[in-house]
Amino acid sequence: MAPTPKQSDKSGSQRQKEAAETSSTPTASGNSIIQSLAIAIAAFDADLKIIEANCQLRKLVYPADYIDKALAKGTDERVWRGWTEQIRSVLSSGQARTFDEVSYTLEGRTRLLRITCTALQGNNAQEIAGGTILIEDVTEETAVQRQLAEAERLATLGRLAAKVAHELNNPMDGILRYVNLAIRVVEQARPEKAKEYLTQCREGLMRMVQITSELLEFSRRARTSLEYVRIDQIIEDAIKSMELRAEALKVRILRDYCGNMPEIRSGSLFQVFCNLAKNALDAMPNGGELLISSRIEGENAVVEFRDTGTGFAPENAEALFEPFFTTRGPGGGAGLGLAICRDILDGYGGKITAKNAPGGGSIFTVLLPVISNSIE
Repeated sequence: MAPTPKQSDKSGSQRQKEAAETSSTPTASGNSIIQSLAIAIAAFDADLKIIEANCQLRKLVYPADYIDKALAKGTDERVWRGWTEQIRSVLSSGQARTFDEVSYTLEGRTRLLRITCTALQGNNAQEIAGGTILIEDVTEETAVQRQLAEAERLATLGRLAAKVAHELNNPMDGILRYVNLAIRVVEQARPEKAKEYLTQCREGLMRMVQITSELLEFSRRARTSLEYVRIDQIIEDAIKSMELRAEALKVRILRDYCGNMPEIRSGSLFQVFCNLAKNALDAMPNGGELLISSRIEGENAVVEFRDTGTGFAPENAEALFEPFFTTRGPGGGAGLGLAICRDILDGYGGKITAKNAPGGGSIFTVLLPVISNSIE
């Protein structure tokens, strides 16, 4: 039976009322959700003036009318200077940017914050109306990550400990034997033999010094940085530490970086790149060229160290990364450097390979999975 006009009007009014209630519900619910989040959220206009924020913002940063002023008030300007320029750079580029481990002091308490800044488009697609800031307290998360990094470092030392004991035992046994022989020939008034035996003792001791020096270098309790740094910047820092040595050996260092290297937690990568540069220089005692290149392959950053040195026997391509394996002569190192590099890269989910270069020399290749929030 068809509805009467009166019934039809009532149904229409009811539908309009229900539609109005439904349309208003998400807004109220959305505001409630935003206010209850543990992450601080703020929106600001093109002049960086805060136009809206949730209550969590007041718990993490000082109150201010402008977002750059709020961030600057609790951070060390020697480390996190130029918040105005940093935020405006995000707005001009339209690319989101994350600042990790920002040390922020509010009312005498210091926290580590992860701050993500994103640009907001206006009605015109080419116009930037302002931006948003997400601020998260990552103090506890960072502490756990550092504990895990320390545990991993100690685990690596543990894996090396047995091999170190074995490697040190060999020269110690030889030293003891030669000392006994030296005592005997001194008693027999044969000083020339005593000198020969003591020379052997010195060589054994030098071997032990090399092993302990490289092990101590690895185990040195320097703070492991968890900040995000561009990979090419880490490479550059490592190269700078080797420039004087390269100049003395007449080795020319060449660079071929791609233009969009991402950021990665720096950790111990500096030590990896230092070891690779040092090995390359050691392979060119009479001069040569070291080409360091980088590129992106899929989700990996690839860094290559290519030298014009002597290369290595192809069958040793894998053995190079075993502890105490070395192709150098006496006094040339204990053979821990590349083993340490591999252990460090394992912690990043990366890997390292070696091969001889066509025409001479060697190529060491580092593959690193990279994070998605890279910067251009």
